[in-house]
Amino acid sequence: MLLLTAVVARLPWAGDLGLHAAVVERLRHSLTDPGNPLVDADTPSPYYSPWTVLLGVAARLGDPSVFVVLRMGALIALALLATGVWAYTRALGARGAAPATALLCLLLLWGTAPFAWSGFLGLNSLALTVSYPSVLALGLAFHLWAWLTRVLRADGRPSASTWAGIGVLWAVILLCHQFSGVVATLGALATLLASPARGALRRRLALLALGVAAGLLTLWSWPYYDFFALSAVGQGLEEVHRPLYRELPARYWLVLVGVAALAARLRRDRRDPLALFFTAGVAMVAAGALSGHWSWGRAMPAAVIPAQLAVAWEVGGATRHAARIAWATVLAGALALGAWAQSGTLGYVVDRRSLPEAVAARHREPWSGYHWITPWVRYGDVVMARDPMPSRRIPAYGGYTVAPGYPDFFLPDEEARREAVRRYFAEGTSPEARRSLLRAWGVRWVVDHAPGDRRSEGLSEIARGPGGEVLYRVLPVT
Repeated sequence: MLLLTAVVARLPWAGDLGLHAAVVERLRHSLTDPGNPLVDADTPSPYYSPWTVLLGVAARLGDPSVFVVLRMGALIALALLATGVWAYTRALGARGAAPATALLCLLLLWGTAPFAWSGFLGLNSLALTVSYPSVLALGLAFHLWAWLTRVLRADGRPSASTWAGIGVLWAVILLCHQFSGVVATLGALATLLASPARGALRRRLALLALGVAAGLLTLWSWPYYDFFALSAVGQGLEEVHRPLYRELPARYWLVLVGVAALAARLRRDRRDPLALFFTAGVAMVAAGALSGHWSWGRAMPAAVIPAQLAVAWEVGGATRHAARIAWATVLAGALALGAWAQSGTLGYVVDRRSLPEAVAARHREPWSGYHWITPWVRYGDVVMARDPMPSRRIPAYGGYTVAPGYPDFFLPDEEARREAVRRYFAEGTSPEARRSLLRAWGVRWVVDHAPGDRRSEGLSEIARGPGGEVLYRVLPVT
């Protein structure tokens, strides 16, 4: 956790960081009508969640840099994750060092081919996504499972307000990060199925219905986007997630230690909540593979997390001393392998040149930012930039791009925007056609890799950045 705190201080740029920075930047300027976070369009966005709205409020107080706000949010999310793991493992009856062991398992017990994806808690992945809403959502999910476990095991009758609160928390998780919300839902269902019936069944079902209704009402009333419209998202979402089903053995084989622990728990209790949780996660991921719904692979943490928690519990909870020693020995070896596989994460807090060569080879360099354009590009200016990489970073500094750097299912003219960018940067496009495209989309700046005199295209070179990129001003029409 100290290592991840140091990563937060550096905040390496990769993946979706620019998108989340852009979301906070739009909310800083307008909490009530932020518009599309990436392009100059008045559309809703699922990235405007309760969490990002809070970060937007923080950004309006004292006017800190958007990256300072993301660092603050990352520290809060890490704290919620750590306390959530502690609360859930203790609610399951774990003793001693089990919560700390569980954290180590969540970070290191994956495979020997590290990868990064939001909602996946491997050390390498978390280092690159620590400021994303998915980390906060998973932290809240652990608290949800702990709260639900305690309520279901209580001897007294939980109040209606308690169940309503559980439902609202469930909805907040879904609004903050929909895929982590699916994982939270599977874990909650497993907890419900594993709980022995206490008191009148009719009352319990009524309270459960109240909690679900409170959650659905929260989802329905969220003003920034229509949560239920996400169910109509098309094939584009599936193709984005197809890589989740690649290299499965290399990415997850160390989790088999946890699967063995789950088998031991299942022999003792056929309604073990972690075993049911794991089964639900595996079923959903397998169904996604069989049906071609690759986005269902985002439920993989629902299979991984219970296995990781199970082996942490077995190390401290096995009844026989010899069994505890055996579990601890196997787990120590698996964690050592996992730590070595993800040792490249050290490169995000230590200069790569200071690392041993074998460790440095495992490090993936983060992206560079576009701060070099900020002396000229102002908030709300439209920039013509290639799709997708520059378009994923420029909006973090307040500018818009013509085409969004990510699929946007609420943007009706998305394909027209992408076609405009393709036409503009195509080699055979005439200067006249390029000028026409710039006027049509209200472009004030162009970022390209082609230095030289481009006045015939209506451009004037203003600055040069890293990697040979050039910032051009769009000249006024005379």
